[in-house]
Amino acid sequence: MPMYEYQCDACGLVFEARQKFSDAPLTECTSCGGSVKKLISQAGFALKGGGWYQQGYSATKAPAACPSAGSAGCSGCPKASNA
Repeated sequence: MPMYEYQCDACGLVFEARQKFSDAPLTECTSCGGSVKKLISQAGFALKGGGWYQQGYSATKAPAACPSAGSAGCSGCPKASNA
């Protein structure tokens, strides 16, 4: 279940509440009973680094050399049909 942050308009208290996605947002402060608003917080994860795309799925990656480029024995090789 995700954690949500709330801030009380009356006393300024910032607190967290663990709620289901289907739960209604809180409307009352846990300490003074004043009205609260939901805060937007930083995400719990960050995507860093080059990622999977740059490590093996890039369109600029050169194809591997065909070991039988000069022979007709490589039926699936595009180099065999061009020779």
